[in-house]
Amino acid sequence: MASPAVTRTVRPLEGLHLATSGPPGPTGPALEHLRLLGAVTRAEAEAEAESEAGSGSGPEPDGPRDGRAPARITLSGADFDRQEAAVRWSAHPASGMTDEATVQAATGIMAVHGRRDGAPRGLAVDYAATATGVLAVQGMLAGLLAQARGGRAVRVTTGADRAGLLAVSQYLAAAGADEGEAAELAPGGPPFTSADGVLFELETLEPAAWAAFWQALEAPFGAVRAGWRPFQFRYATACAPFPAALHTTARTHTWRRIEAAAAACGAEVCRLRTLAERAAEHDGAAPWSLTPYGFGHPAAPHRDPGAPTPSRPLAGLTVLEAGRRIQAPLAAHLLGLLGADVVRIEPPGGDPLRGMPPACSGISARWLALNRGKRAVEVDIKSVADRRRLRQMAAGADVFLHNWAPGKAAALGLDSAHLSAVNPGLVYAYTGGWAGRIPGAPMGTDFMVQARTGVGEAARPQDEPPAPSLMTLLDVLGGLLGAEAVLAGLLLRERSGGAGVRVDSSLLGAADALTAPALRRALRGQDPRRPAGFRRPLRTADGWIAPTDTCAPAAAAYDLRELPTAEALAQLRGHGLSATGVTADPADLHHDPRFPGSISRDAHGAPAVPDPWSFL
Repeated sequence: MASPAVTRTVRPLEGLHLATSGPPGPTGPALEHLRLLGAVTRAEAEAEAESEAGSGSGPEPDGPRDGRAPARITLSGADFDRQEAAVRWSAHPASGMTDEATVQAATGIMAVHGRRDGAPRGLAVDYAATATGVLAVQGMLAGLLAQARGGRAVRVTTGADRAGLLAVSQYLAAAGADEGEAAELAPGGPPFTSADGVLFELETLEPAAWAAFWQALEAPFGAVRAGWRPFQFRYATACAPFPAALHTTARTHTWRRIEAAAAACGAEVCRLRTLAERAAEHDGAAPWSLTPYGFGHPAAPHRDPGAPTPSRPLAGLTVLEAGRRIQAPLAAHLLGLLGADVVRIEPPGGDPLRGMPPACSGISARWLALNRGKRAVEVDIKSVADRRRLRQMAAGADVFLHNWAPGKAAALGLDSAHLSAVNPGLVYAYTGGWAGRIPGAPMGTDFMVQARTGVGEAARPQDEPPAPSLMTLLDVLGGLLGAEAVLAGLLLRERSGGAGVRVDSSLLGAADALTAPALRRALRGQDPRRPAGFRRPLRTADGWIAPTDTCAPAAAAYDLRELPTAEALAQLRGHGLSATGVTADPADLHHDPRFPGSISRDAHGAPAVPDPWSFL
């Protein structure tokens, strides 16, 4: 088809009609995001069709509500060919993955989240479904972007099984590395509790600040020293077996004293907020923002307009990524899987996280999970000459993506205002912590954002004390939202004549997207937390099984502890109850028949999960 006509749109999906069919499943977040990006809902499309007779076909009627069938989302109009996405729980009907609980169980999410407790535990939030919805939007945006650049329409398919594997990809890579973990995998971790009963998270990136904080509270020196390593590696291992003396020390001091010690020592503490508190202050903002630079000075195209292919819709586009840790690197990784040429901006000597254990062929397995396939260029951003070189690189790129500390880009002369001056068509993307929406917010790291936004309460059912998950929930979801925002910005650029766009996403946006159902319950005056025992796997003689959410109350009545897992599953199925086995170790995913052929190994021997979308 010919490229859709250029419009002066301010939202990338403006003028497109949205229709859905099939079971709702994990499509809820996708539909919400498509509406926020400008797509017209079914009811709105019908109203528009009545007022503009003959303007095109209306939305399709709802299809069957079979929970195992894929849901379908379509976008049409605005001179685009029909763009369709199929969204399902699993590609394999016999896998037993038919809802959020069973996907968490099979993909290893329960295993990783449960490490701090010493046994698999389900997240009480719909993490896999939320991630799947974002992936579906990414696929649809990529397909529309390819059309706008002269490619043909494609159908995208994604599933919660793929989303779950992506969420645990770093833990899977580490489990299949050539060496063991650098820190112990054992139960334990924050939050800490003060003498007056305040649950709190602690954050610092500096060992000196860690030591000074605990010494100010008179913790035993041996415990302080022994606690740093599990604290430092908790992002990688999803557990933190601290010496008990640290928890004991915290319980001997008031919250006010703990706050004062942190402020004096350069550490940060954050009280665990409730969902009711977060709901009361929520500003209703979208999980990202798109700000066009203007329509007056479009940039010349940098790429062959015929470059997109059905399987690589972003082929021909260049992404510069100056990312650290997880959020921005994952966003760029997803853009690379879609076909973009991703160039990592690394400090002199290379990214130090390349050496983070465990390694495969001498390179960090976790680093490979987020960065394989990228090109790397070493740039000293403290150098005037190298900053000039980076600006020159940005002049020929389509996207510049980073997650530096707030204010750093502006201080270096590398903010959107600076780079858009050399490339008016640049999509400038910042994946941060708080998006400037929380006054006086603490450090914008995964666990601190979980604590501040009520995720620590939402992630656990009513009979468990609130605690942020030590699985990097928000870093991963924040990376997904960052990629979604970049794709929206690229499509907006194409539809507005080439003018650049600044896009901002955040861990705060990820937290709000994840807890949206709980926040709505809180606003209605209902208990926002899920009931006692929610998504708690059942013990068998040799493992664990997870019933579906609807079957869990009935399944809990059976004593399965003396039965092997296969027999326990058969017994439940014989009584009409659905369940699946729990993957207790991510390493077991390699040979799991529920994921035939899904897990491969890259050129370094590191485990690699499949691309989260298929394009036909």
